[in-house]
Formats: sequence, structure tokens, C-alpha cells
Amino acid sequence: MAKESIKARERKRARMSAKYAEKRKALKSAGDYAALDKLPKNASPVRKHNRCSLTGRPKGYIGEFGICRNKFRELAVNGKIPGVTKASW
Repeated sequence: MAKESIKARERKRARMSAKYAEKRKALKSAGDYAALDKLPKNASPVRKHNRCSLTGRPKGYIGEFGICRNKFRELAVNGKIPGVTKASW
């Protein structure tokens, strides 16, 4: 499990990038890079990192479900994810 401070930092970055999305889009289309540079660094969506929403694990992230591979397998085997079954042949 990731530290709570790391998870909180990622949530903050997500909020910031959503808050400044329209302003960034307007400044980029206008070509005003000086004003764009004055925005907070965490307002850039590039600074966000995909993390598991349950554990905060940064690696093995499955974007379609928003969780890491370990939790995905655990939930799929228990039947908690609709439409997902373990393959058997």
C-alpha cells in the first residue's frame, strides 16, 4: 500500500488539473505561453500518475478499471467485477 501522503498528492493533482483545464486550453489556443507558465505546476495533466484507486499502487495499473492488476485479479475471482470471469479451457 502506498503512503497516504502519496495518494493525497495524486488526488490534489487531479483536482488542480480539472480546475485549470479550461484556462489552460484557452491560454494554449491563444499562444500565451508566458501566462501558461505562471499557472501552478500541478495544474498540468502531464504531472498526474496512474495509481490504483484502492491501494495506491503505481505499477500494474489497468486503466479501464482504475485498479492495479493484483486487486483486479482478486475482485475478478470473487465475482465482484461484472462481466469479468477467469478464463478456463
